[in-house]
Amino acid sequence: MQQHTQWQTRWPERISYGLSDAADNLVFQVMTTYLLFFYTDVYGLTAGDVALLFVIARICDVIESPLIGIMIDHTHSRFGKSRPFFLWYALPYVVFAVLTFVTPPVGYGGKLAWAYVTYLGLGFLYTTVNLPITSVLPTLSENDQELTLLGVIRQFFGSSVQIIVAVFTLPLVAFFGQGNEQRGFLGTISLFAVISLALILNTFFQIRERFTQPEIAHQPLRKVLSAARHNTPWIVLSLVIFCFWLVTAIKNQTTVYYFKYVLNNQNLVSWANSFTFTSLIGVVSIMLIAGRWGNKRTMGTGMLIALAGQLLLAGGVYTRWLPLLFTAIAVNSIGQGMIVGLVSIMIADTIRYGIVVLGVQAEGIFASANDLGVNLGLGLGGLVTGGLLGLAGYVANHAQNAATLRMIDLNYVWIPLGLYLVMIGLLHFYDEQKLYAAIKSRV
Repeated sequence: MQQHTQWQTRWPERISYGLSDAADNLVFQVMTTYLLFFYTDVYGLTAGDVALLFVIARICDVIESPLIGIMIDHTHSRFGKSRPFFLWYALPYVVFAVLTFVTPPVGYGGKLAWAYVTYLGLGFLYTTVNLPITSVLPTLSENDQELTLLGVIRQFFGSSVQIIVAVFTLPLVAFFGQGNEQRGFLGTISLFAVISLALILNTFFQIRERFTQPEIAHQPLRKVLSAARHNTPWIVLSLVIFCFWLVTAIKNQTTVYYFKYVLNNQNLVSWANSFTFTSLIGVVSIMLIAGRWGNKRTMGTGMLIALAGQLLLAGGVYTRWLPLLFTAIAVNSIGQGMIVGLVSIMIADTIRYGIVVLGVQAEGIFASANDLGVNLGLGLGGLVTGGLLGLAGYVANHAQNAATLRMIDLNYVWIPLGLYLVMIGLLHFYDEQKLYAAIKSRV
């Protein structure tokens, strides 16, 4: 692997880069884990209408992520290509986050229209502040170990906030709402939005883009798309990212339904989510083993650990034995941390491959695979969860019929299990040795 010693980032910049993901996740994880529940049980929409909303949002994402990638690649600014997006879009992003959890005093049709406008707007603005986190990484350093360190720091903070949001959201809703969940969710997201704004702006002021090649930095779209078609590692990794976020969305969104309607104890949700802290073990382990094993093998190990945790989860779900259930969540989360912690690092490798081998510096387009995978995975996950619940006859805040309870088990256990197997199969086609050999041969 190529090594450079120049331009090592310093700790204030490293921490600020990592906090950018924490900032986005303060809002993103509320949306991922609780928005479906908010829409059905608090806001008052039917599961079928929410599923349709998520489908339309994902269709928009197919356009939005590459569009924002193109916007980054064609940005000419004294701040660079990716960095100014943190400044331009931080405030609109958090404003729409708050508006998404506002319940307007109108009829059902008006509320549905409000949900469309705010959720679609939030999805677009999330991409404008999240995609640059990935696209800016290969411009911060050319040192492989430095890029790995930055990727791990990013995911450490991102995963930490995921855990904080998963554990403390419902208690904060109860605190701010005092029995009114609409007011509680609005107060919680407002708190998270203020913190998110401060952290995103801090990232803008602290990081610097250093490594760009002006002669290939603004290529015609036709040439970029041609290069993308020949960037096989990027294509494979894009499919892995999509499957990862699909499984994450389905599991996260089903958790609250499982504990509320199957175990009849919604208070256990925060306890269950607290065991996801072990994802930090997975993230930190990347620094210990990726250098010896390589990124692909390390990610594959994470997939196997996540699969083992999912198998344990099946036992916990069907025995309803909480110690086994919580242990399964902890094991699965270790694997999840290893997978997601490597995503931005491996995306950076495919961007370098595009620059060195294919002659195109298009970090915006290539990084858009991450956000497209996130958005598509989350949205289709919402479609799967909401759509299947709707088909089974789900009725919010009532005892559920047997078909709905079986559908909850399907979403929580068996669909994720199948997706982990698909991810393992896809990763087989990621030829890491060929990628690094091609980069070395051109340097």
